[in-house]
Amino acid sequence: MSAATPAKPTEKPAEPWRQRLIRSLLYGRNVDRAVKARARVGLAILAFASVYALIGGRLVMFAIGADAHGARRAAAQEVVATARPDIVDRNGAILATDVKAASLFSEPRRIIDKDEAIELLTATIPDLDEAEVRERLKSRKGFAWLKREVTPAQQQAIHKLGLPGIGFLRENKRVYPTGNEVAHIIGLVNIDNQGIAGLEKWLDNQGLADLHRAGFATDRLQKPIELSVDLRVEHALRDELLKAKDKFHAKAASGIVSNVKTGEIVAMVSLPDFDPNNPKEAHDPDRINRLTTGVYEMGSTFKAFTLAMGLDSGKINLNSMWDARGNLHYGKFTIHDSHPLGRFINTKEVFTYSSNIGAARIALNQGVEAHKAFLAKMGQMTRLRTELPESAAPLIPRRWSELNTVTAAFGQGLSVAPLQAVMGINALVNGGYLIPPTFMKRSESEAMAMAKRVIKTETSDKMRYLMRLNAEIGTAKTADVKGYYVGGKTGTSEKVINGRYAKKRVLNSFTAILPCDDPKYHVLIMLDEPQALPETHGFITSGWNAVPTGGKVIERIAPLLGVEPRFDLPPSDRLILAASRTTQ
Repeated sequence: MSAATPAKPTEKPAEPWRQRLIRSLLYGRNVDRAVKARARVGLAILAFASVYALIGGRLVMFAIGADAHGARRAAAQEVVATARPDIVDRNGAILATDVKAASLFSEPRRIIDKDEAIELLTATIPDLDEAEVRERLKSRKGFAWLKREVTPAQQQAIHKLGLPGIGFLRENKRVYPTGNEVAHIIGLVNIDNQGIAGLEKWLDNQGLADLHRAGFATDRLQKPIELSVDLRVEHALRDELLKAKDKFHAKAASGIVSNVKTGEIVAMVSLPDFDPNNPKEAHDPDRINRLTTGVYEMGSTFKAFTLAMGLDSGKINLNSMWDARGNLHYGKFTIHDSHPLGRFINTKEVFTYSSNIGAARIALNQGVEAHKAFLAKMGQMTRLRTELPESAAPLIPRRWSELNTVTAAFGQGLSVAPLQAVMGINALVNGGYLIPPTFMKRSESEAMAMAKRVIKTETSDKMRYLMRLNAEIGTAKTADVKGYYVGGKTGTSEKVINGRYAKKRVLNSFTAILPCDDPKYHVLIMLDEPQALPETHGFITSGWNAVPTGGKVIERIAPLLGVEPRFDLPPSDRLILAASRTTQ
């Protein structure tokens, strides 16, 4: 019997390489079936858990969908009404800052009984307009403002109502601790904390609005904005202008204090002004900033430019003689002096007696084109740009004839912004450098880096001498505050009413510098339509109102500005002209 032959085991078919790769990635090599089973069960549990988590997440989103929508709207609003940097004066006093305030909003889709909500809300906050609230709550929107900036008491009372779909957002509210004091410089913001006027608007134009939109304008990222303004000087200037406006029954009053060596605006006031905490006042057209937005014929203060032009050309000197024996006639126009001298007068007398005829003859001596070129060089023919967005372009004759040169020589027929005139006169007394004005702190070295020489140093010396002489013997005598060596020039400009100059309606100005031997500050005072008083003997010219007002301002602000009084100083011809290279 033969032995049986053992059967060969059946060979498994070779596993495809794709399956081997997947099995290796999922389970690794040489894994038994039990391990594979547990892995498959775990994978199934994970899949079911993911599905249930997704369903649960969607349910939660549906449950709080309205809140999420409101949050998104709130986030967008927070970007708009986010923090703004503090604005401070040159000494660190806060002029504008942010505080947190609650604002009331609604989510109309979540409100169950809208009629009840309207009744309760309007009863709690009486100044809510019922029709407006009803319109907003009846809408199908997911978010609607009801009242911005509610009081803490109102917020607490509404909380107690427990109304679903009614909530509060914390917003930034801009406040101005100094009220009216620096209104025309600072400007104001709208309900969304966006700048709409003044330096507030300038801030947004410098990139703050972009930070708002990006959500980066936080308190931590923003340093205070330091201005050149001195709040103490601002207050003194405004106080004296208020008194003058009331005393002389003027329609308006305004003033500027400028540093002649840096171009910094130390103070600027335009009355009537407004309280930026009450934005409605700012919309009154009578409350514009007359110093940058308004343009005016500056009257005899422009004679300073005319004389500087002549002296700088070398064609005339302080002793040149001018025929003032009679009026000048140009067609139907007659040029005359307020106080006719009826004789030849020298250049110094043209300034101290404020002779229209003398100024006209000096301008004619230079020529029409030279006159236009000089005024353009002094920055009087183009719009002045500063940090304040509000500015007006000068009004210039379309066709500049010889008659225009005659009238512009004494400040008629050409209208400029008062701040523009201040810039030009600063150049006449600071050594001859035209420096753009600024409301930001600036050093003398920074100012000189952007300064442009427009007249010779010796011409500037002569102009300082003439201004001081005018305070010694001329129309600026009532502003000669003892110890401060004040100099200045008056201006009385008849206003144009219905195409004609009105003799009883004038715009008065007084431009003063101190001290004249080494000027540091320039003060401009303007009174619009001052009235005659018994003490002015019926006169309404600048010497009777704007000049004494300027003297009172100087008396108050000079100590604040660190200008030390000096007494027993020699007259202008010895103290100022003696230091000049020439007296001619």
